Amino acid sequence: MRKLLVCKVFILAMLLDISNLWAQEVPRALPLEHHPRILLLQGQESEIKALIGQDQRWHNLHQAILNEADQIIDEALLERKQIGRRLLSVSREALRRIFHLGYAYRLTGAARFAERATAEMMNISGFSDWNPSHFLDVAEMTMALAIGYDWLFDTLSPESKTKIRAAIVQMGLEPSYNEEYNWFLDATHNWNQVCNAGMIYGALAVYEDHPDLAHRTIQRAVDTIGKAMSDYQPDGAYPEGYGYWGYGTSFNVLFLDVLEKIYGTDFGLTDTPGFLQTAGFYEHMSGVTGYPYNWGDAGSGKGNLTPAMFWFAQRKDQPSLLWVERDYLDQPDLSSLTSNRILPAALIWGRNLPLRNIPVPEDKVWVGQGANPVALMRTSWTDPEAIYLGFKAGSPSVNHGHMDIGSFIMEAEGVRWAMDFGSQNYESLESKGIQLFGRTQDAQRWTVFRLNNFVHNTLTVDGALQRVDGYARIDRHGTGENFPFAVSNLTTVYKNQLEKFQRGVAIVDQSYVVVRDEISNNDSASLIRWNMLTPAEVTLEGDRAVLSLEGKKLYLMVQGMSGVQWKTYSTEPQTDYDAPNPGTVMLGFEYQAQAGEEVDFQVLLVPEASLFKIKEQTKTLAEWK
Repeated sequence: MRKLLVCKVFILAMLLDISNLWAQEVPRALPLEHHPRILLLQGQESEIKALIGQDQRWHNLHQAILNEADQIIDEALLERKQIGRRLLSVSREALRRIFHLGYAYRLTGAARFAERATAEMMNISGFSDWNPSHFLDVAEMTMALAIGYDWLFDTLSPESKTKIRAAIVQMGLEPSYNEEYNWFLDATHNWNQVCNAGMIYGALAVYEDHPDLAHRTIQRAVDTIGKAMSDYQPDGAYPEGYGYWGYGTSFNVLFLDVLEKIYGTDFGLTDTPGFLQTAGFYEHMSGVTGYPYNWGDAGSGKGNLTPAMFWFAQRKDQPSLLWVERDYLDQPDLSSLTSNRILPAALIWGRNLPLRNIPVPEDKVWVGQGANPVALMRTSWTDPEAIYLGFKAGSPSVNHGHMDIGSFIMEAEGVRWAMDFGSQNYESLESKGIQLFGRTQDAQRWTVFRLNNFVHNTLTVDGALQRVDGYARIDRHGTGENFPFAVSNLTTVYKNQLEKFQRGVAIVDQSYVVVRDEISNNDSASLIRWNMLTPAEVTLEGDRAVLSLEGKKLYLMVQGMSGVQWKTYSTEPQTDYDAPNPGTVMLGFEYQAQAGEEVDFQVLLVPEASLFKIKEQTKTLAEWK
């Protein structure tokens, strides 16, 4: 508890220390009075046209957006249909449609795109409201109309301008001053980033007609978004994981970019420690298989093109950040990318970035601290059969967090052997009455199978939950070519269950993985279960387990503990609200630790081709280097 308190005090001190960064005054006069002024300025279309004429990848992406815009023309107008307490799916589709159509018009001048976007904006402007009780819905809808209003301004009739502008103000900006809805201003997570971004887009779109409201909204956003940006400290690890990085960080970049283009400054916000480094976090979170390390409330699918990475690559002058993104652009069919509602931003932010000679990233190990520390390592960026290992510390108390502290994932030979389920659809739980976002020790959240420690690749002691008030950092790590490693002291996460627990993970000789646990039991006997979730078929062979998938094999064996009996555990739903988990199984073993016993052991994860390379690992975690 004392460690967690010290951590919280430290974070508070850092927040107070950098608060001056957020208190910069926004000029009342708008430097760009004409439209368009949001994201893609007048005349910048020529830069994109030049790029797509020189680079086939960019040409293909541009054409995919135009093709999708033509598809949107034939779709029915959106309806105000909520799913549970959210209108968010409608807001997101509105943003996708208007962004794609607006881009298509700006780059081609074809009236059909402008006309269809206008019809959608007029339709949305006629909704009764944009569901302010779930303000993300309002934020994304406001951004959608702001982009459309700004980009198509010269094509809109006076009547259309009046109606769309009124909707932005009355259903977007004004509700953000209602204290029942604007709690996002004090949030330190993605709500702050998304909602503030939506509000400044709306404000910038209607500035000349509502200068006081617009200026107040922009100043408020500049003053408060730093609360969320502080979460990237100190190294760039995003506490909400891969999926919400793509959400919160993308909207944060949309926020910063529009300020920079209009005011010529982002008011020092990108100087927030860790923010520019977060692109490295996101790139290293992609595994060799194309699947991301999906801890927390992230999805289970493969990764996809992320426009924000082009902003970071240009801002940092670091094209290697696009190593993974380029692979997405090399797909023969790019139509799947158009589901990304801000996809055109990739061309806007990447218009000065040729993709022909993207260098290989230099680092194979990335470690970040902060609220949810992680260690990410691989043996190669170019070998499709390379080993990839992700390791997570942190706390379950973080927004969208799981009881996954000490867990890991592992890939080798093109297969993800050790996996994480990620999230379960929110509405599937909320519709059954589950209060999903409580973060206390007794919250209903932890009754959901996918979210607690029972199913994650970590330890469970006496069938108990991890401690929500616990916190673990990455205490040490190494980047050596033949022994990259990370070590974390997980003791506070198992308070009152174990006296001490340290876990280390490493890749040995670029050939296999070792997961080492060093445990001091407390003053009563404890049943300790080691667990690993896998999509593979499992065969138990005495003191080892053999995993088979896609014609490949992985062997698990224990060193330092005799008499291990491997077991499999079902992933079938435990309740009527748990999601099914077909094609998966949990693998592990149990150990009855006596009161005060010291228990040290390690599990090896060995691809079949590396069986002859196994070494007897005798070093303690303190000796790892």
